[in-house]
Amino acid sequence: MFYAIVGQDVPESLERRLAARPSHLERLQALHQAGRLLLAGPFPAIDSPDPGPAGFTGSLIVAEFDTLDAARAWADADPYVAAGVYASVDVRPFKKVLPA
Repeated sequence: MFYAIVGQDVPESLERRLAARPSHLERLQALHQAGRLLLAGPFPAIDSPDPGPAGFTGSLIVAEFDTLDAARAWADADPYVAAGVYASVDVRPFKKVLPA
């Protein structure tokens, strides 16, 4: 089943985010290579694909896991969590409807 993982950044997270980004992306690439990643990306803090120093307010990951507990465990081990980028992380089941 798919699960949506939504991380909400702490204020002024950009430096921490950039430092932890390579490790964060490595884990996402592993999900992608396993065919389990539906989509992933950050929420720009301003209406721009490249927000520059404004940074980001959080991230969305939608990926396949065996259980909600497995999705939560994966999210808890994210380098952004360890680096203090996220103030909170919400994990919930996600039902993909479109595109079919």
